[in-house]
Amino acid sequence: MAIARGNLFVACEPPASGERFETVATLSDVHVERIVSSCRPDSAPYDQPQDEWVVLLTGDATLEVAGESLELCAGDHVLLPAHTPHRVLRTSHGAHWLAVHVPRR
Repeated sequence: MAIARGNLFVACEPPASGERFETVATLSDVHVERIVSSCRPDSAPYDQPQDEWVVLLTGDATLEVAGESLELCAGDHVLLPAHTPHRVLRTSHGAHWLAVHVPRR
């Protein structure tokens, strides 16, 4: 495996609406992505087959997880087991996230 280097805050203009997803690392079957949010996120529900750990690096956001509203600020993180219904209700413009997706075995 080659050594890879990057910066999560370079070339990360937020989209006009929704969120931008970019893979920053793939390690075996673990997928790490950077997410940059607009102030108008797509609030479609997610039901993912893999576990997800997500941390809000900058900004603030509101998630709905299994029917519960979670207010997040920079540094907050959430572990979402596979098939936990969740959606993004609100994000500040330019909020940055790091998400780690781990398949269930």
